[in-house]
Amino acid sequence: MKAFLCYRISSAVPLPFAPGHTFGFRQNIPEWGADAVLALMRSVNFDAQGFTRTYWDFFSAFGLFFSVFLLFAAVLAWLLGGLPAETLARVRSIAWALAISFVAVTALSWRYAFTTPIVFSTLITLCLIAAAWLSPKPA
Repeated sequence: MKAFLCYRISSAVPLPFAPGHTFGFRQNIPEWGADAVLALMRSVNFDAQGFTRTYWDFFSAFGLFFSVFLLFAAVLAWLLGGLPAETLARVRSIAWALAISFVAVTALSWRYAFTTPIVFSTLITLCLIAAAWLSPKPA
């Protein structure tokens, strides 16, 4: 398998993951019994460096930050996959940085999340590690 294919796969997998996360992370499933917690998160206002915010605002912001990160990772993997071999060899550290960041995402998914994000993050991680490993080495 070539680095190009691994980068293309790792750029495609976040595409359904990002909107799934964006539309799913703020859902409330009644069986969870989280209504009271969510109501409190939305109702307690406080000053945060001159802005009135709630914990729900923070929760939403960090969830949306992750969705943006997924889209950025997809674009970056696509761009890495399109680089000529000599250029890819020069930016190999970027490839490894992206792979290592997804190792962390996968570890956090295993610790705090559930099957869907675990599967998506694991697949992306494996593809990025393979792509970085298969990327040309600097001369």
